[in-house]
Amino acid sequence: MSCNHEEETIGNGKMPVPEDVQEAIRTLIRWAGDDPTREGLTDTPARVARAWKEYCQGYEEDPRIHLSRVFHEVGGYDEIVLLKDIPFQSHCEHHMAPIIGKAAIAYLPTDKVVGISKLARVLHGYARRLQIQERLTAEVAQCIQDELQPRGVAVVIEASHACMSARGVRTQGVSMVTSRVMGLFRKDHRSREEVLKLMGY
Repeated sequence: MSCNHEEETIGNGKMPVPEDVQEAIRTLIRWAGDDPTREGLTDTPARVARAWKEYCQGYEEDPRIHLSRVFHEVGGYDEIVLLKDIPFQSHCEHHMAPIIGKAAIAYLPTDKVVGISKLARVLHGYARRLQIQERLTAEVAQCIQDELQPRGVAVVIEASHACMSARGVRTQGVSMVTSRVMGLFRKDHRSREEVLKLMGY
Protein backbone atom coordinates (compact mmCIF):
# COMPACT_ATOMS: atom_id res chain seq x y z
CA MET A 1 0.00 0.00 0.00
CA SER A 2 1.40 3.38 -0.95
CA CYS A 3 0.88 6.65 0.84
CA ASN A 4 0.77 10.16 -0.52
CA HIS A 5 2.65 12.84 1.35
CA GLU A 6 1.83 16.49 1.12
CA GLU A 7 4.91 18.46 0.21
CA GLU A 8 6.51 20.04 3.25
CA THR A 9 6.57 23.78 2.76
CA ILE A 10 7.95 27.00 4.13
CA GLY A 11 5.63 29.85 3.36
CA ASN A 12 4.37 29.13 -0.15
CA GLY A 13 7.27 27.01 -1.35
CA LYS A 14 9.22 23.86 -0.57
CA MET A 15 11.94 23.99 2.03
CA PRO A 16 15.23 23.82 0.11
CA VAL A 17 17.34 20.81 1.02
CA PRO A 18 21.12 20.97 0.42
CA GLU A 19 22.40 18.34 -1.98
CA ASP A 20 24.95 17.02 0.52
CA VAL A 21 22.14 16.31 2.98
CA GLN A 22 20.16 14.42 0.35
CA GLU A 23 23.24 12.48 -0.68
CA ALA A 24 23.84 11.46 2.92
CA ILE A 25 20.33 9.98 3.04
CA ARG A 26 20.88 8.22 -0.30
CA THR A 27 24.04 6.71 1.18
CA LEU A 28 22.04 5.43 4.14
CA ILE A 29 19.43 3.92 1.82
CA ARG A 30 22.15 2.13 -0.15
CA TRP A 31 23.82 0.93 3.05
CA ALA A 32 20.44 -0.43 4.25
CA GLY A 33 20.28 -2.50 1.04
CA ASP A 34 17.96 -0.57 -1.26
CA ASP A 35 18.38 1.51 -4.39
CA PRO A 36 17.81 5.25 -3.87
CA THR A 37 17.21 5.71 -7.62
CA ARG A 38 14.17 3.47 -7.78
CA GLU A 39 10.82 5.21 -8.29
CA GLY A 40 9.52 4.94 -4.74
CA LEU A 41 12.70 6.37 -3.24
CA THR A 42 13.72 9.17 -5.59
CA ASP A 43 12.01 11.87 -3.51
CA THR A 44 12.70 10.22 -0.16
CA PRO A 45 15.99 12.01 0.64
CA ALA A 46 14.38 15.44 0.42
CA ARG A 47 11.30 14.29 2.36
CA VAL A 48 13.40 12.73 5.12
CA ALA A 49 15.53 15.86 5.39
CA ARG A 50 12.48 18.09 5.71
CA ALA A 51 10.94 15.73 8.25
CA TRP A 52 14.06 15.85 10.39
CA LYS A 53 14.11 19.62 10.21
CA GLU A 54 10.59 19.52 11.65
CA TYR A 55 11.42 16.86 14.25
CA CYS A 56 14.32 19.01 15.48
CA GLN A 57 12.79 22.47 15.24
CA GLY A 58 13.36 22.87 18.98
CA TYR A 59 16.93 23.88 18.18
CA GLU A 60 15.58 27.00 16.55
CA GLU A 61 13.76 28.30 19.62
CA ASP A 62 14.49 29.18 23.21
CA PRO A 63 11.78 27.50 25.32
CA ARG A 64 12.23 30.14 28.01
CA ILE A 65 10.51 32.71 25.83
CA HIS A 66 7.18 30.95 26.37
CA LEU A 67 7.31 31.87 30.06
CA SER A 68 8.13 35.53 29.53
CA ARG A 69 4.52 36.70 29.78
CA VAL A 70 3.02 36.17 33.22
CA PHE A 71 -0.17 37.17 35.03
CA HIS A 72 -0.06 38.73 38.50
CA GLU A 73 -3.82 39.03 39.08
CA VAL A 74 -4.34 35.57 40.52
CA GLY A 75 -6.74 36.43 43.36
CA GLY A 76 -4.32 35.17 45.97
CA TYR A 77 -4.15 31.68 44.44
CA ASP A 78 -1.09 29.86 45.74
CA GLU A 79 -1.92 26.17 45.34
CA ILE A 80 -0.67 23.65 42.79
CA VAL A 81 -1.03 24.43 39.10
CA LEU A 82 -0.91 21.18 37.14
CA LEU A 83 -1.08 20.30 33.46
CA LYS A 84 -1.01 16.57 32.86
CA ASP A 85 -1.26 14.03 30.04
CA ILE A 86 0.62 16.35 27.67
CA PRO A 87 1.49 14.24 24.62
CA PHE A 88 4.89 14.72 23.07
CA GLN A 89 7.31 13.13 20.62
CA SER A 90 11.07 13.30 20.64
CA HIS A 91 13.99 11.30 19.25
CA CYS A 92 16.74 9.63 21.22
CA GLU A 93 20.22 10.92 20.59
CA HIS A 94 21.72 7.42 20.57
CA HIS A 95 19.73 5.82 17.74
CA MET A 96 17.63 8.77 16.52
CA ALA A 97 14.58 6.57 17.16
CA PRO A 98 11.23 7.98 18.32
CA ILE A 99 10.43 8.61 21.97
CA ILE A 100 6.66 8.90 22.36
CA GLY A 101 5.00 9.70 25.63
CA LYS A 102 3.18 12.08 27.93
CA ALA A 103 4.23 14.52 30.61
CA ALA A 104 2.79 16.08 33.75
CA ILE A 105 4.08 19.51 34.76
CA ALA A 106 3.22 21.23 38.05
CA TYR A 107 4.36 24.27 39.96
CA LEU A 108 3.48 26.15 43.14
CA PRO A 109 3.16 29.82 42.16
CA THR A 110 4.34 32.72 44.26
CA ASP A 111 2.67 35.88 42.97
CA LYS A 112 2.36 35.06 39.28
CA VAL A 113 1.14 32.36 36.91
CA VAL A 114 1.68 31.65 33.24
CA GLY A 115 -0.79 30.73 30.50
CA ILE A 116 -1.29 27.00 30.84
CA SER A 117 -0.55 26.25 27.17
CA LYS A 118 2.92 27.69 27.73
CA LEU A 119 3.86 24.71 29.89
CA ALA A 120 3.20 22.42 26.93
CA ARG A 121 5.19 24.74 24.66
CA VAL A 122 8.19 24.52 26.98
CA LEU A 123 7.98 20.73 26.86
CA HIS A 124 7.78 20.66 23.07
CA GLY A 125 10.62 23.14 22.74
CA TYR A 126 12.99 20.76 24.49
CA ALA A 127 11.42 17.56 23.11
CA ARG A 128 11.96 18.63 19.49
CA ARG A 129 15.68 18.01 19.81
CA LEU A 130 17.79 14.89 20.00
CA GLN A 131 17.25 13.86 23.60
CA ILE A 132 17.46 11.39 26.41
CA GLN A 133 14.40 11.29 28.63
CA GLU A 134 16.31 12.06 31.80
CA ARG A 135 17.72 15.29 30.40
CA LEU A 136 14.38 16.30 28.89
CA THR A 137 12.75 15.96 32.31
CA ALA A 138 15.45 18.01 34.00
CA GLU A 139 15.47 20.74 31.33
CA VAL A 140 11.72 21.34 31.53
CA ALA A 141 11.80 21.55 35.33
CA GLN A 142 14.82 23.85 35.41
CA CYS A 143 13.33 26.18 32.81
CA ILE A 144 10.15 26.64 34.85
CA GLN A 145 12.15 27.11 38.05
CA ASP A 146 14.43 29.71 36.50
CA GLU A 147 11.76 31.74 34.71
CA LEU A 148 8.82 31.64 37.13
CA GLN A 149 10.68 31.32 40.44
CA PRO A 150 7.85 29.27 41.97
CA ARG A 151 7.92 27.69 45.42
CA GLY A 152 8.11 24.27 43.81
CA VAL A 153 8.28 22.48 40.46
CA ALA A 154 7.49 18.87 39.57
CA VAL A 155 7.82 17.21 36.18
CA VAL A 156 7.05 13.56 35.45
CA ILE A 157 7.51 12.05 32.00
CA GLU A 158 6.38 8.59 30.91
CA ALA A 159 7.41 7.42 27.46
CA SER A 160 8.09 4.44 25.23
CA HIS A 161 11.34 4.24 23.30
CA ALA A 162 11.52 2.76 19.81
CA CYS A 163 15.24 2.11 20.30
CA MET A 164 14.10 -0.58 22.75
CA SER A 165 10.83 -1.73 21.18
CA ALA A 166 11.84 -1.81 17.50
CA ARG A 167 15.48 -2.91 17.78
CA GLY A 168 17.89 -4.41 20.29
CA VAL A 169 15.87 -6.37 22.85
CA ARG A 170 12.66 -5.59 20.88
CA THR A 171 10.54 -5.45 23.99
CA GLN A 172 7.06 -4.08 23.38
CA GLY A 173 4.73 -2.39 25.86
CA VAL A 174 7.45 -1.03 28.14
CA SER A 175 7.44 2.56 29.34
CA MET A 176 10.04 4.57 31.20
CA VAL A 177 9.14 7.05 33.94
CA THR A 178 11.40 9.91 34.99
CA SER A 179 10.77 12.71 37.46
CA ARG A 180 12.34 15.92 38.67
CA VAL A 181 11.04 17.74 41.74
CA MET A 182 12.41 21.03 42.99
CA GLY A 183 11.80 23.50 45.81
CA LEU A 184 9.01 22.66 48.25
CA PHE A 185 8.11 19.47 46.38
CA ARG A 186 11.60 18.19 47.10
CA LYS A 187 11.91 19.47 50.67
CA ASP A 188 8.44 18.65 51.99
CA HIS A 189 7.37 15.01 51.87
CA ARG A 190 3.64 15.76 52.09
CA SER A 191 3.79 18.31 49.27
CA ARG A 192 5.66 15.81 47.12
CA GLU A 193 3.08 13.10 47.80
CA GLU A 194 0.23 15.50 47.02
CA VAL A 195 1.57 16.57 43.64
CA LEU A 196 2.51 13.05 42.58
CA LYS A 197 -0.97 11.82 43.57
CA LEU A 198 -2.59 14.57 41.50
CA MET A 199 -0.38 13.53 38.61
CA GLY A 200 -1.49 9.91 39.02
CA TYR A 201 1.78 8.50 40.33
